[in-house]
Amino acid sequence: MPASCNTLSLSLRRAVRRCAPWVTAFCVSWGLSSAASAAEAPTKPSYAIDVMQTLSKAGCNLGTCHGNANGKGGFKISLRGQDAKLDYLVLTHDQMSRRINVQEPDKSLLLLKATMQQAHEGGRRFARDSYEYRVLRDWIAAGAPNDVEHAPKLEKLVVKPTTEFVVEPVAEVRITAEAHFADGTRRDVTTTAVYETSNKLVDVSPAGVVHRNGFGESTVLVRYLNRQLPVRLAFVPDRPGFKWPKPPEVNYVDKLVFAKLQQLRVAPSEVCDDVTFLRRAYLDLLGFAPTGPEAEAFLKDKNPDKRNELIDALLDRPEYADFWALKYADLLRVEEKTLDRKGVQNFYYWIRRWIEHDRPMNEFAAEVVAGRGDTYTSPAAGYYRAQRDPVLRAETTAQVFLGVRLQCAKCHNHPFDRWTQTDYYHWTNLFARVGYKVFENTQYDKNDKIQFEGKQVVVGKRSGDVDDPRTGDPRAPRMLGTGVDLPENADRLRGLADWLADDKNPFFAQSQVNRTWFHLLGRGIVEPIDDFRATNPATHPELLKALADDFIANDFRLKPLIRTIMRSRTYQLASTTNDTNATDEINYSHALVRSLSAEQTLDSLTRFTGARVKFAGYPDGMRAGQLPGVRPVRDKEPVLAADRFLTKFGKPQRLLSCECERSSDLALGQVFELIGGTVMLELLNKPGNRVDDGLEAGKSPESMLAGLYWNALNRPPTDDERKLMLAHVEQSKDRRTAWQDVVWALVNSKEFLLRR
Repeated sequence: MPASCNTLSLSLRRAVRRCAPWVTAFCVSWGLSSAASAAEAPTKPSYAIDVMQTLSKAGCNLGTCHGNANGKGGFKISLRGQDAKLDYLVLTHDQMSRRINVQEPDKSLLLLKATMQQAHEGGRRFARDSYEYRVLRDWIAAGAPNDVEHAPKLEKLVVKPTTEFVVEPVAEVRITAEAHFADGTRRDVTTTAVYETSNKLVDVSPAGVVHRNGFGESTVLVRYLNRQLPVRLAFVPDRPGFKWPKPPEVNYVDKLVFAKLQQLRVAPSEVCDDVTFLRRAYLDLLGFAPTGPEAEAFLKDKNPDKRNELIDALLDRPEYADFWALKYADLLRVEEKTLDRKGVQNFYYWIRRWIEHDRPMNEFAAEVVAGRGDTYTSPAAGYYRAQRDPVLRAETTAQVFLGVRLQCAKCHNHPFDRWTQTDYYHWTNLFARVGYKVFENTQYDKNDKIQFEGKQVVVGKRSGDVDDPRTGDPRAPRMLGTGVDLPENADRLRGLADWLADDKNPFFAQSQVNRTWFHLLGRGIVEPIDDFRATNPATHPELLKALADDFIANDFRLKPLIRTIMRSRTYQLASTTNDTNATDEINYSHALVRSLSAEQTLDSLTRFTGARVKFAGYPDGMRAGQLPGVRPVRDKEPVLAADRFLTKFGKPQRLLSCECERSSDLALGQVFELIGGTVMLELLNKPGNRVDDGLEAGKSPESMLAGLYWNALNRPPTDDERKLMLAHVEQSKDRRTAWQDVVWALVNSKEFLLRR
């Protein structure tokens, strides 16, 4: 036996041992050959069209199979067929052309393995009597011609339906797909297209028949060659007797949200009560809960427009600028290691002034991406002080300001979006000509290459490019999706800034309104909020567009956008559910209950207890929501209890430009912190706190209890709560300790710790 056969035999034995069970199970359960068998194989298969799509339909070029970066079993082709030229060479010439046999096509290794006539790690991909087999066999029999340069290009993929609401008892939907080519021909590709589902609520047959497994919404991605389109499907239970309650619509937000709910046969919850709305508005806009007097005044106010007036009043308070500047400081990585303390303060307060004066956010983005100069006197230049290489700058800018995650396109065409590897390097080259003049660096850790302490100037260089690794040459700098290159001598960052600020930019407005919606409603219309792509469609695309159009019409200012959202009935719905919306988490039929952020928790605690905490490196009296940076990095400066508290409750270290870095997960350390952690004990025992003030003023137990409840939960205690708490105080030998117990019980309650 030739040595090559021994090697092949050994690799096959290894491949069988590594076999992925789910691949085989998928093939067996759906009978991959069944769908395409119904299609008539072309008399002269095109390599660029028929063969490449057949490899996709069979799953050969997926990342789990031969499209993997390292291939499988010595056979590697491009991921999802992105490089037809290279794949042709691999299929026809690699390893002495052993994969095809033009003299005896049926003995081609490509066919023998795919039909399991020889052992194959991926299992059987199709049968001998299938469409796929006929396409590949006929192509090989014809001499395996390469028509990549001559085959008509796919110009458009038309899929029907694009959106469908399917009401019980109907349990299936048939998707059809038609390919439009540059030569004017059209082809029904329903049975040859690839179908992928976003969740397990549905299954899709190879012929495009979607079957319901459960009620809810799902997205089916239809892929043919280099085009892919999503189909949004909602399978709705019949709900006999359902009657739409016709809730009032305050503005277009309600109109668009309620229209979808009606189609889903889901009734929205009732509007929340005044206490819930008050706490919600304070937490969302200012970052802490209201005081007792503020709550009592609001509840006593009989003005029917008091909620709108409250929104306006909160937007004008300085704490609004503090809290919303914090969100952008997180995204722009305002932290001490790279910016140093002076740079952090300058950058943060620059952001805060922008938010305070409600200046246009498109101009904000333009100032940031074009920022150069001394980072102490030109704070926006701090953005590039934290982003030290072109790749990081390119990926961060796309994610923060466009809502596009480009990382996957660095090594290959994006598997779930339209961005190619070529697009990636066109975009990345915009950021190549950024340089630094480091005047001093008195860093504490001399081994840390990214820690800086001292003056720096961000400069624009006259030369420098990022090479595309496939060619070894740079791509011309180009904005995403434009197809237009910048001139060689253009100021690349200035060109980028102008494009970002343009009201016709297709990405910026939608990505920013989606981020704002997320901060107010707890979930983005596109989720994750910085991952806009065809395969991750918006739950309410019409709403997203309407908000973006409104944002642009109001000169890209945040306050009008926030005001519109918060005035809507949708924002003001209660978190309590009804029989129809109890399982809904994506359509805003009720408020989503969520944990307070680290800053919201600590600032609400200090306001309630009437005591302050100290943060390392910052003056006394500063709130958590006012901190320009995160915990200090100086070796000799101790991290204080309040800094550790924020870390435990999820404050990000600002090492990533992503909302995902901020944790909202509950952890055991948080429980211990609230039960008896250093900060909690400090607040309870600090002289002059709320308990001390009440005892020194000689307040009655009833008055003390009412004051604590109003300041903690913004309501009076119930009769049962009053009896229980007063009994505990009266039976205690130490009144001060007893009142501390009451405070402890209130701050550990769900009402205090959750935004409802």
